[in-house]
Amino acid sequence: MTKNIADIRREYSQQVLNRHEVDADPIIQFTTWFDEANNSNIKDVTAFTLSTADKGGRPSGRIVLLKGIEDGRFVFYTNYESQKGQELNENPLAAITFYWQELERQVRIQGKVVKTSHENSDQYFQTRPRKSRIGAWISPQSRPIPSRIHLIRSFVTYSMKLMGGRVDLPPHWGGYCLEPDRMEFWQGRPNRLHDRVNYKLIDGMWEISRLAP
Repeated sequence: MTKNIADIRREYSQQVLNRHEVDADPIIQFTTWFDEANNSNIKDVTAFTLSTADKGGRPSGRIVLLKGIEDGRFVFYTNYESQKGQELNENPLAAITFYWQELERQVRIQGKVVKTSHENSDQYFQTRPRKSRIGAWISPQSRPIPSRIHLIRSFVTYSMKLMGGRVDLPPHWGGYCLEPDRMEFWQGRPNRLHDRVNYKLIDGMWEISRLAP
């Protein structure tokens, strides 16, 4: 009986699994590596580089913090009017990269980005320190300001205005979820013969391959 392409891909993925002892689900594999990094007392384990691009294809990157994994999606929060927020509005595709130098490990993740619900954004926002919540209101992120003194004065003025009252979620602030369709796990090895195991989502199934270093 002739095998179809899907069967061949499935068999190849299984061979990679058997050879490299990785999980068939990249989210589970990520969680394993993340927990190992977290238990290794590595500083800023949740920090990753978020890479976005505007509608013209001009890329930009910055460090943000992972705030959770929900339903297989990677969650982070920011100002929707920031540069990254504007770029994600124009081009909702992004890449995130974790690098844990002490373990010689890197994880690259690509996919579509969507906003979290207002309820989820508000729930997280209320867990932030009060001063950070006020900062989210008064900072026109990524836009020019007259001076640092101007920023501090705005912070003091808004703090006095609230006088201990609730700091609500700003309409321009909230969460994003990256829905991965490709994930790569990189493990450093001697002689630069590194391990690279790649997961690619095709027709709802994760197919696994090994890449040359």
